Amino acid sequence: MKTRLLYLNTHRLSAFAWQQGNLLPEGVFENNDDGLNLFAQYLATHNRGRFTLLANVAEEGHAHESIPFLHGADRQALITRKIGQHFQGTSLATATSLGYEKTQRKNEKLLLSALTNPGHFEPWLQRLAEAEVALTGVYSVAQLGGSLLKKLGLNCSRCLLLTQQDHSIRSSYLVNGQAHFSRMAPLSDSSIAGIASAFAAESGKLHQYLIGQRQIGRDESIPAFILAHPLALPAIEKACPDRGQLNFRIVDNHTAATKIALHTLPEDNRADLLFMQLLAIAPPSQQFGNDYHRHHFRLSQLRNGLVATGIVVLLASGLYAAKQFYDAHSLREEALTLRSKEAELNRHYQETANAQPQLEIDNDTLRQLTNQYTELARQRNLPDPAFRLLGQALERMPAIRLESLEWRNDTAYDTTKKTAQEVTVVRGSIAIAHTDPRKLLGVFDNFVDLLRAQPEVSISIVQRPLDIESGSALRGGDGAEEGTKPHPFTIEIVRRKSS
Repeated sequence: MKTRLLYLNTHRLSAFAWQQGNLLPEGVFENNDDGLNLFAQYLATHNRGRFTLLANVAEEGHAHESIPFLHGADRQALITRKIGQHFQGTSLATATSLGYEKTQRKNEKLLLSALTNPGHFEPWLQRLAEAEVALTGVYSVAQLGGSLLKKLGLNCSRCLLLTQQDHSIRSSYLVNGQAHFSRMAPLSDSSIAGIASAFAAESGKLHQYLIGQRQIGRDESIPAFILAHPLALPAIEKACPDRGQLNFRIVDNHTAATKIALHTLPEDNRADLLFMQLLAIAPPSQQFGNDYHRHHFRLSQLRNGLVATGIVVLLASGLYAAKQFYDAHSLREEALTLRSKEAELNRHYQETANAQPQLEIDNDTLRQLTNQYTELARQRNLPDPAFRLLGQALERMPAIRLESLEWRNDTAYDTTKKTAQEVTVVRGSIAIAHTDPRKLLGVFDNFVDLLRAQPEVSISIVQRPLDIESGSALRGGDGAEEGTKPHPFTIEIVRRKSS
């Protein structure tokens, strides 16, 4: 979008197209009905660009205020009220924060500035609004003085800046880059000598005014920068020697134009082009236009934001689609590779299978038999745990003599069964030198209890060492022969385990 700069002075408005440091004149419109009509026609043919208005008028006021520490809407409402108290009747006003006082209350210091003759601006602003062009803001020449010195590397805390615009001399008092006071004096003699004399006279008047207002000390030295054409430098240096507390520094406006990348060099002492270039590349953060004046600019910002968002979404969608396409291509390549490997493995398998002895059964039947064998091997039971249990019990009961042992697996093949069972039949006898039946039965019962110690084991007694059936008398034997006679027994150990 093309940038256009409008320069408004007391008598006329000039339009320039700005393009990478070149200022191209596009029209001059006098401050009368004919000029306003021509300006409306100009806007109708150039309503696609963005416009910025730079004003050089005498009716510009500055005031200092201090407000409590506030934020948001409360702060803005108080600033609006303060501006109304100082500059009643104009909507072209702004406030610049100068920091906070170093006191307990932390009051905020403000510089209030306004263009105090809104009637001079309204006809031009009305034409801009009717044409629905994007007006970025309304600025004054005094606002740009500090930015110009900073770009030129002439930073100072307090100084004077004198420039020529149109047929007038503008004198500004700058504090930390902000214009705290600015006045415009008519130029009666436009010769080089007359301009040099006017610079000297206006700098002295401004210096005395600031001393009278106690903005600078009477004995305080302050620099005064004068912007002028190279041909006028000797005359200005002769007319403005350092005197008292006023130290003059003459700045070549061609050198200044080069430093701020302005390719259209000034033809005389006027600094209009320099300020317009500065406005195009580094506009101040504060401007005088209100929301009504900048309505179409805000709409253009919103429109451009939506377009930019759409472009970003489109690019993101394109990138996502490209990624998906790349992923799909990679998956296709991977699938082809896997199919190739599968074919190679199948070929190798067929070669290996053909080299082996051929069976009379098909692959499905062989696979089924293999699975059944695997399941049978998994369910296979060995007598090791049962024999280990019996051995531990026999070791603790030396009176028990093992005569025979029979082990069998009672689990039939069934893939659905979750438990397996094994049976151990133990035949033995008890040989002790006691004839007391209770002693014999106590040894036998202890032996059985040892075998029952594990929860998965159950004991079935087939034959006891003594007959204790009902109707039989429990009595001891007679003689030594009865004491050494073994007492046989038979028990069945059933052990269950999870498969």
